[in-house]
Amino acid sequence: MPLATNESQLVEIAVTGNISPPTLRYPGYTLDDKGVGRVLPGMAGVVYNARVGDAAFGWAGDHVEPGVSIANPDNAAEFALHYLTCMGNKAVVTSGMGKGAEGIVTGEHARLLVDFSPDVHDLLCVGDSIQIIACGRGLELTDYPQITLKKSSPQLINGIPFEVISDTKIRVPVTTVLPPRIMGSGAELNSEYVDQDLMSGDRALMAELGIDQMKLGDLVVIPDADHRFGRTYRKGAVTIALCIHGDSVMIGHGPGILTLMTCPESCIEWIIDPKANIANYFNIREMA
Repeated sequence: MPLATNESQLVEIAVTGNISPPTLRYPGYTLDDKGVGRVLPGMAGVVYNARVGDAAFGWAGDHVEPGVSIANPDNAAEFALHYLTCMGNKAVVTSGMGKGAEGIVTGEHARLLVDFSPDVHDLLCVGDSIQIIACGRGLELTDYPQITLKKSSPQLINGIPFEVISDTKIRVPVTTVLPPRIMGSGAELNSEYVDQDLMSGDRALMAELGIDQMKLGDLVVIPDADHRFGRTYRKGAVTIALCIHGDSVMIGHGPGILTLMTCPESCIEWIIDPKANIANYFNIREMA
């Protein structure tokens, strides 16, 4: 059911970026967890064949970013692009052959990730400008002040089929449970900005826990994780997050998990739902 929020008090503001070119660091090799140097695509640009709703694992790539990746070359404007944009915000192409096409923000990695329909991808070029109507910073669940929202737009919160359990607890659908012991790179970073990778190197464990079936755009839960002021272990805390990029061959890395809501106590329950994916909640595409 819809949860009460302060949506009417939020500010909508335009932020902008450009489609980023893929880059590689010299000499181009990334060491995998077996010590083998790999050269793999995945980050930045326009990724034509990976989209929210597709598998997070199995790509011959590294940190595959679905859809279109955008950034702003001005550092202050880049910070605003990251800090003000929320998942579910509307994006509009403002230059090039695709001018006027609309998309939706689906992730935040080193860049902002935007989903457009495949026919729009054919019109986009590296360097094209994308404007986002940023809205969601300051969003609160008015009946559950103990739950902190991060990177969540009103569209996202209104689209998730929450269940009210009590005056102090809600239930959230997720596809996957991520034990805190597997959470890796990004633990040291600001939870307002960028994601945290799970560590996927133990393939047997990934299969045992069903994590290898996770999809881009899935909602997931991390028990005993408090992401209010960073990312830390706290018994009883709960964090709901979003899978935003694909697997990685790098040690300590894997699919990227972006914080959406967090609570320092057991005020969030979860229920497993294979359809808990933003591709469904935003009506982006039909999933099998």
